[in-house]
Amino acid sequence: MLGLAAFWVYYSFVEADHWSISIYQGATPFHWHPHQFVRKTPVLTGDDVTDMLARFVADPFMVRENSGWYMFFEVLNKPSDLGAIGLAASDDGINWLYQQIVLKAPFHLSYPYVFKWQNAHYMLPESRQSGAVKLYKADLFPTKWTFVRDLIVGSYAEPSIIHKDGIWWLFVLRGFDTLALFYADELIGPWVQHPASPLAVGNKQIARPGGRLIVHDGKVIRYAQDCLPEYGRSLRAFQIDTLTKTDYAEHELPDSPILTASGSGWNAAGMHHIDPHQLSETEWIACVDGKTKKLVFDLKSGAERLKHDAKQWVKKVIRYDKQNK
Repeated sequence: MLGLAAFWVYYSFVEADHWSISIYQGATPFHWHPHQFVRKTPVLTGDDVTDMLARFVADPFMVRENSGWYMFFEVLNKPSDLGAIGLAASDDGINWLYQQIVLKAPFHLSYPYVFKWQNAHYMLPESRQSGAVKLYKADLFPTKWTFVRDLIVGSYAEPSIIHKDGIWWLFVLRGFDTLALFYADELIGPWVQHPASPLAVGNKQIARPGGRLIVHDGKVIRYAQDCLPEYGRSLRAFQIDTLTKTDYAEHELPDSPILTASGSGWNAAGMHHIDPHQLSETEWIACVDGKTKKLVFDLKSGAERLKHDAKQWVKKVIRYDKQNK
């Protein structure tokens, strides 16, 4: 019994992705580098969270309101392994101070896509575990959020929305390798699946949305997570050339991938998200995330790994016995 417990403890030290957030700058939305005035890299980590025991922070979106900036991001709760939405504030978009958890639910929340429409702030977080894409509205921005309605029902992740040419467009991940597109005349719907949807099937390099949709030189730019050879390795950029209720066409930009693993430091193992904002004709700022690998103690994962390896060992013993009879 002691031997089994010892093996369980040994197997419970697992290598896990550890995400954190920083600020980048660039002359275009396709060329990025660490912001020259950031004194602390990354600008936010799980250790900055004061009202929840956090494993990490990821998926940042930010909004400029009046004279300040507000950033919303996933906070992964270490005890429950469920994500909640955290808030940080900044006077200049460069130096950030964690504030509080602003949205949590009995299901996982992440990817808090925040946007402003008709003088109101909305949030469209990933809520796949709930079985729907859920829209929230700020009753008191930036801290109080109320559920409005389900926009589409189904198992969808990373909902990314934009209003263009009088129409709302919603890109979502179905499963882990399929990109779907919906549209609506009004934000609350009804939402209709585009006739060209799914836009990508069985492609882990381009299907998963990776940040805010933007309009650049009249064209919508979408960012996609490249999840090969592993999840969250780098970020690709696509220009949407045709976007109507009947037709869709896009091409990957030559600068892609625009963010990737650095090989060292806070983003050594990957980068998979960006939220760009234009400050001037030749100046862009963005919040991004990056990952490194860390050993964590996880009894549940340890039990699963021990069970898997034990099964493999039994299969090998049985195969050996059969071969030597």
